[in-house]
Amino acid sequence: MADTKREIERKYEATPDTPLPDLRKVPGVSDVVAKGVADLDAVYYDTADLRLAAAAITLRRRTGGSDAGWHLKLPVAPGVRDEITAPLSDLLPDPLAALVRAHTRGAEIVPVVRLLSSRDVLHLVDADGALLAELSRDAVVAQRLTDGNRTAQWDEIEVELADRGDPAFLDAVDKKLRKAGVLAADSPSKLSRALAETGSAPEEPPAARAPRTAGDHVLAYLRDKRDALVAHDPGVRRDVPDAVHQMRVATRRLRSAFRSYGKVVDRAVTGPLADELKWLAAELGVARDHEVLTERLRSAVDALPDELVLGPVHARLRVRSAGGGAEAQQRAVAALDSGRYLALLDALDALLAEPPLRKAASRAPEDVLAKAVLKDYARLSTRVEHALDLPPGRERDLAMHEARKAAKRARYAAEAARPALGKPAKRIGKQVKAVQSLLGEHQDSVVAREALRDLAIQAHAAGETAFTWGLLYGQEQAGATDNERELPEVWRRASRPKLRAALRG
Repeated sequence: MADTKREIERKYEATPDTPLPDLRKVPGVSDVVAKGVADLDAVYYDTADLRLAAAAITLRRRTGGSDAGWHLKLPVAPGVRDEITAPLSDLLPDPLAALVRAHTRGAEIVPVVRLLSSRDVLHLVDADGALLAELSRDAVVAQRLTDGNRTAQWDEIEVELADRGDPAFLDAVDKKLRKAGVLAADSPSKLSRALAETGSAPEEPPAARAPRTAGDHVLAYLRDKRDALVAHDPGVRRDVPDAVHQMRVATRRLRSAFRSYGKVVDRAVTGPLADELKWLAAELGVARDHEVLTERLRSAVDALPDELVLGPVHARLRVRSAGGGAEAQQRAVAALDSGRYLALLDALDALLAEPPLRKAASRAPEDVLAKAVLKDYARLSTRVEHALDLPPGRERDLAMHEARKAAKRARYAAEAARPALGKPAKRIGKQVKAVQSLLGEHQDSVVAREALRDLAIQAHAAGETAFTWGLLYGQEQAGATDNERELPEVWRRASRPKLRAALRG
């Protein structure tokens, strides 16, 4: 029902008589084609307290022009947004409502601004007539639909890159416009300008003072990861590549910080939140784990010579991928649609609004954060040494997996402390990451071998040869043995006393 495109654009201030330079002199432009004037009528929707606008998200219903319908724009980077569209209808389409649910949290979505635009469109095309960018001159009238129905009007110029165009082209257009005296717009979007000029705009968060205490640093880290969790919500719902992974990482980092920095933020309060984050990570993990394993198996099969791929190997992998992937995605979205998830987001907001800080939060970060990192490091050391003392086999596999989890926690603790501790935290985080990566590769091999054994059993039961699955199992086992052989040296580099000494200062 909804379509998506990447929107890359630049906005400029203008007046009705602002002259345009000869854009045919922009490198690559062969002609400037007038496409006529369109009258656009757009109503923008938000919660009464403008939660979407505060997150730089716009949601509108527009008539007129070539793309009438519902448009949801999600920020990606400055000047870059993902635009998700749905056909014109009287009511907000459910798929678009779902994509903003992490922000609206059940609050009513109402009309807040109406924009009437007269748009004069020019197409910048190359020698083959292919579109490079669309330049529009908009005469805008904005009407506030809440807070007194005030109005405002202005003119602006907008240049939007054609689909799959080179962003560097916009730099060339920008250079030509600026040379002609056309200035970049102060507002990033029409909506933000309309809100500012017709009444109250979203409240700006108070300017953050430079972190001074241990509590300042930990809370800044927690806010950043809370924001990352919410930001990746739409991507998970849209099945955007890597979105599940990034959202899951945000949950893990939050949970890890609660544990590592329990001397700063009271674990009696954060404990229940950590449990809920663990639940969310597990629900997301089904999709992520399936994605990682599928790619690993597919790559391993593709790397084999054709003469070693016996039987319907590719077909069996496709069936496994399609079935499990759809189920995992449905489970992830179901978790995001649940009241439990929205309650978790509310609880995170409440925690950050009134953080349960302990006595150590007011102390200097160089002492408090360093001790926390070293404590997690000691925990990792104990688990690695235990794994190295065990003979190869299932018990060692389990011990290496536990060491991997400890490595993640130590790495995340160092990451959170880096703004305060600088290079010593960066160095120890880098070495611990190497340990984590090796242990992660080993665990991925353990999981892959279990899957390959299941595939071999299925192939045998269907009367197919299991040769290829057995071959891949052997390769995975050999790789895991190599990981175990490499671990002592990787750990030796990560456990050098000077790393810990530098962290202590």
